[in-house]
Amino acid sequence: MLATTIDALDISWRCRHTWMRASKNTGWCLTGCAIGDFGTIAYFQFMGIDWPVMAIMSLAILNGILTSIALETFILSRQMTLQLAFKTAIGMSLISMISMEAAMNLVDVMLTGGAILKWWVIPFMLVAGFLTPLPYNYWRLKKLGKSCH
Repeated sequence: MLATTIDALDISWRCRHTWMRASKNTGWCLTGCAIGDFGTIAYFQFMGIDWPVMAIMSLAILNGILTSIALETFILSRQMTLQLAFKTAIGMSLISMISMEAAMNLVDVMLTGGAILKWWVIPFMLVAGFLTPLPYNYWRLKKLGKSCH
């Protein structure tokens, strides 16, 4: 355990190129996640469906992950076969996507009191969704050399 912790700290956290790459990857993931997440919350909100907040947020997280995988598959399919693009998108880090989704939904609940989209809360949700997985995505690129783009 200690060796793993030391290994994680044994990388350079000052590599501008890796931060740029991690930011780009995180941005694409955020785009896909936000489409599914916001779409789900908006659907329940605009249709007046009264489900428990946790149920809506759980469904929003699932849909966010699925739309992120779909977007990544589409983007990657320009560089490789559709089957390989899908496998690569599925192989992306679920840790990154789940942390992104959890951060976005936590901010929504904290600021609005529920699963509610308001114009002023969306930027806060997006910033939280971007910043939360960014260090992990940087580490993943730096330590493991794993990226989907």
